[in-house]
Amino acid sequence: MKKIGTEINSKDYSKREDHYKNLVRKIEAIRKKTHLGGGNKAIQRQHKKGKLTARERIAELIDENTGFVELNTFCAHDMYNEYGGAPSAGTIYGIGKINGRNFVIVANDATVKAGAWFPLTGKKNLRAQEIAIENRLPIIYLVDSAGVFLPLQEEIFPDKEHFGRIFRNNAKMSAMGIPQISAIMGPCVAGGAYLPIMSDEALIVEGEGSVFLAGAHLVKAAIGEVIDNESLGGARVQSNISGVTDYIVKDDHECLATIRSLADKIGEFPGAGFNRIDPKPPLFSPKEIYGILPEDPIGQYNTYQLLARIVDNSEIDEYKAGYGKTIITAYARIDGWAVGIVANQRSIVKTEKGEMQIGGVIYSDSADKAARFIMNCNQKKIPLLFLQDVTGFMVGSKAEHGGIIKDGAKMVNAVANSVVPKITIIVGNSFGAGNYAMCGKAYDPRFIFAYPNAKISVMGGAQASSVLLDIKIRQMKKLGKEFSEEDKKKLLDEITKSYEDKSSALYAAARLWVDEIIDPALTREYISKALEAANNNPEIPKFNVGVIQT
Repeated sequence: MKKIGTEINSKDYSKREDHYKNLVRKIEAIRKKTHLGGGNKAIQRQHKKGKLTARERIAELIDENTGFVELNTFCAHDMYNEYGGAPSAGTIYGIGKINGRNFVIVANDATVKAGAWFPLTGKKNLRAQEIAIENRLPIIYLVDSAGVFLPLQEEIFPDKEHFGRIFRNNAKMSAMGIPQISAIMGPCVAGGAYLPIMSDEALIVEGEGSVFLAGAHLVKAAIGEVIDNESLGGARVQSNISGVTDYIVKDDHECLATIRSLADKIGEFPGAGFNRIDPKPPLFSPKEIYGILPEDPIGQYNTYQLLARIVDNSEIDEYKAGYGKTIITAYARIDGWAVGIVANQRSIVKTEKGEMQIGGVIYSDSADKAARFIMNCNQKKIPLLFLQDVTGFMVGSKAEHGGIIKDGAKMVNAVANSVVPKITIIVGNSFGAGNYAMCGKAYDPRFIFAYPNAKISVMGGAQASSVLLDIKIRQMKKLGKEFSEEDKKKLLDEITKSYEDKSSALYAAARLWVDEIIDPALTREYISKALEAANNNPEIPKFNVGVIQT
């Protein structure tokens, strides 16, 4: 093991720290507003009915003082504005402990359009189920929803990854032996009725919960029958007459207490057995990460300084330390968990041949090293942590003649076929094929997080804006319009702002490209929680990379 990191005395440290703390404050302000869901008035209406809000339900359900790892908080941020918005897509989910055991918990937020399902609501629920499936975690659904948001029904109803996939997953999860408990704590209408009933057990709150394929209004329109919702599909009807639900409870509190009691009796299942020992804190405060990361997203910093504030005792076993220096590969521990780290080095580095390599760029030697390291981790059943701050693969004749595509493909192959859990954190840039090689969303990381300054796009903003400007000018010239230098600058500024906004961490989180935007000071906690969840699944397939060019 070698110690890494030093005390930071750089004149830029305080400036960087202030800049980054400001980024965190902005994100946390948006998070706080998002937590209000449909707003204070909607929350008051919920309380007047004697009902808890979704977040209050989750807080009462989980063990005291254990915290809830909420995921996809910013889903649908600044989207569906023509319909009044949908904070968190009207659904809250994450991982919480009940009687000391991890559960995925999903709760409709009835303060947002009565818990109606927007297109991203469906996608978010599918992601929650995916996390439960991949990590073999039992799942609890707290249902309180008016059903599909009809103005956008064509975007949520018929396709493979739409609403119906949720019920397909219910069936698959049941066959896999993953426990599912549902609580009907409000309306549960139409196709949505299948979710709780396809769970292993279903509870229903008397007076508030109801479940039916068609409500009273639609029943009258369809067959002329006049009936009220309670008589049609209320708690006593569905429990004592139809036998659809299993437990009647009088209110939210009794419902949540009953779920805790049921959850307490679930048997133990074997885990993956990933290596963990007693944790040791880093030698340096994780809060110092604020002052390490540059204000300029393409600025340089020493990634070893970042690692020194994440790994236990600030020590690593570095693999091929002198080779392929623009990627750091190392074994380490984080909160006691053994991990294999693949991290982009953001400093300009010097090779043994005396050549200078640009930080954040993947060269042939670094791609080759990373691929071999990933294979080693799979051989030894060590989970992988990818720390992305990558601007892409090296380009130019020297790189092409040296086989950069071949070596890049080797790394992508190893990442794609890796069978141990992969956790990805986008620390800074995530551009182009670098996103793929460093285990972006398309490569099935168990969890993918982003720092507030993260940028995700096909290329950097400056390069992309220049290309887009050239295209726009050529289009206008064909129409006989000429641009002055002032016009060009104005257009470039507009293009750059639009591109930067659409490559931001918040834009990505709104579309579920990342699971959560996290405070860098909490990096260790998020990694540890992710590994704890991943350790719950004992099934690790045989590792095989297939055909690789050498």
